Amino acid sequence: MVEEARVRYETRHDGQIATIRMSRERYRNALSAQMIGELDAAFEQAAADDTVRVIVLCGDGPSFSAGHDLGSPDAKAMRETRAGETMGQRYPRTRGMDVDPHLRWRRIPKPTIAMVQGSCIYAGWMLASAMDVIFAADDAQFLPTNFAYFSVPWDIGARRSMYLMYDNRFLDAQEAKEWGLVSEVVPPDQLEAATMAYAERVAAQDPFQLRMMKHSIQQMQEMQGFTPHIYSSYSDRMVRAANTAAITAEPEGGEGRRLYLSVERARAHREAGE
Repeated sequence: MVEEARVRYETRHDGQIATIRMSRERYRNALSAQMIGELDAAFEQAAADDTVRVIVLCGDGPSFSAGHDLGSPDAKAMRETRAGETMGQRYPRTRGMDVDPHLRWRRIPKPTIAMVQGSCIYAGWMLASAMDVIFAADDAQFLPTNFAYFSVPWDIGARRSMYLMYDNRFLDAQEAKEWGLVSEVVPPDQLEAATMAYAERVAAQDPFQLRMMKHSIQQMQEMQGFTPHIYSSYSDRMVRAANTAAITAEPEGGEGRRLYLSVERARAHREAGE
């Protein structure tokens, strides 16, 4: 089965604001390799358009992104191509899907804004984190782990990262704001209006000045070791991938979505009020 476009691209505000919209609502905007490719093309298009001054990333439906795609037709097709894959083949493939694109998107020399609602799990956190600013609905729920693009210590600090990740729990929108990941929290029905109002204010600024601001701030992070840390953490993750403990499971009876065990545990903690 061939899916419709996984990503929709449009411009507004006289072409000054590009909107990149994930449109896999049926799969909670789960990030497949195919979708990553379409996102990369959309970001490249926005970066190359001299009229575009600001880029807004968002997702259709109740969730920004449920994380990596584990069970859609996209994922099943990709698993078939990886049968018998060695670690030597897996290492560059996953780095090319999960690390290099996020570093490219982070370095786009234009302001980028993520508009997050509902679930923002694992790869969803990676994607939102690669943007400069995050606006969140007050129903947003963020779940980190030591994923491939491991930005978490840069997003919320080292000790908070350990505290949160050791507990394997969700971070709600207000807590994410207090910890510095999120810039603004608004009711879900006001999220798009608030994000676009901010984007319009940013678009009114001098583009070259914005570019220099972004470059200077990111250079500070580079001098502190941001990119080397991302690559080093990716290598750590691939060592973890050699662990024999299962991290996913098939649903009971073989029907429904594939389960990410740590996500299921985090959901159980949240439902238990822990």
